[in-house]
Amino acid sequence: MEQKSNSIDFSLATDGTRVIHDDPWLQPFAQTLRDRYSTYQWYKNEIISKEGSLKQFADYTRYGFVRVDGGVRYRDWAPAAKGVSLTGEFNNWDFSSHFCTRNEYGVWEIFIPDVDGKEVIQHNSKVKTIIHTDNQKLVRISPWIRYATQDKGNPTFDGRFWNPPKDERYEWIHKDPPKPNRLRIYEVHVGMASDKHRIGTYLEFCELLPYIASTGYNCLQMMAIMEHSYYASFGYQVTNFFAASSRFGTPEELKKLIDTAHGLGITVLLDLVHSHASKNTSDGLNQFDGTDACHFLPGFRGTHSLWDSRIFDYKSWEVLRFLLSNLRYWIDEYRFDGFRFDGITAMLLESRAIGELPCDYNGYFGPGIDGDALRYLTLANDMLHELYPDIITIAEDAMGFACMCLQQMKEE
Repeated sequence: MEQKSNSIDFSLATDGTRVIHDDPWLQPFAQTLRDRYSTYQWYKNEIISKEGSLKQFADYTRYGFVRVDGGVRYRDWAPAAKGVSLTGEFNNWDFSSHFCTRNEYGVWEIFIPDVDGKEVIQHNSKVKTIIHTDNQKLVRISPWIRYATQDKGNPTFDGRFWNPPKDERYEWIHKDPPKPNRLRIYEVHVGMASDKHRIGTYLEFCELLPYIASTGYNCLQMMAIMEHSYYASFGYQVTNFFAASSRFGTPEELKKLIDTAHGLGITVLLDLVHSHASKNTSDGLNQFDGTDACHFLPGFRGTHSLWDSRIFDYKSWEVLRFLLSNLRYWIDEYRFDGFRFDGITAMLLESRAIGELPCDYNGYFGPGIDGDALRYLTLANDMLHELYPDIITIAEDAMGFACMCLQQMKEE
């Protein structure tokens, strides 16, 4: 491709083409940039007009099991369900004692009040969601569950209501470190970081942090934090997007790890997987409301054939709410300093990066791009930098890496 002369000053552009000022090779795609930006602005304005702001839209305290004054409020989106009820240790696993009510958008809700000043749903007790279809009662975990554990001998995970009393909650000590001018990243899988013949823990990794800081690293990139029932997936087949993996310890212990890192001047990034999700149904998002769709695209479009996983429906209003809320949650609750978005190639390409990958800008601006996924990533980046000015966002894109490998193979 020949670079066209840049006769237009793009440095002050407000139509999505300002990036051309930094990279003139993008000028042939100026109209595509304008079209994408215009569509993005329309979606953003729709959200703001209906929800007030991106911040309000991505309010993670509105869904799942949430402790409020006088009890626990539960809310979940299950548009195809005929009924939704709650069960768990709090009601002796009764499927019929606590039914939710449905609003016009397919959101089910119930308030469970305290009794005689005592909490009905106890901290760390097991809870499940029951989806009632025409002829089945499906046992599910709320997509917004904040803690999930696996009993010995049980192949699936149980959701738990995580709401520790004040004296058991982790108290933050350190301020967030200043944003580094240059990142020196130490990538870590806590479970594999131990020298013992077992899965490592959050607290054990705290003991390694002074050594990591002494060797000059100023950033941790934490893998496998979002809960995943298949351990061999290295955390890339997420089942519970709001739950920190219980294999390594409790949510409070993860907070201590991050706080300890901050005290040593180490920035902490979450290896974030929003590109796909586990196909599990009993302890994952798949078929939450009993249908093939709900959070995912239906049929073959919603399945990644190589990863055997599900692809999100990035145009869905409630899916956008779920994913954007997930970003806010990990920052607000755990004080992560940023994200490394995993596998965006599979998001951006309608082929899901299966087969030959494009090796130039035409691959990003020509046909075959998933516009819905692109708009989600744009919304995510826009919201994050608006709400958290020092946030770090990194995208892992396999296109450039694959092209580099292919070129090396040709030369050899």
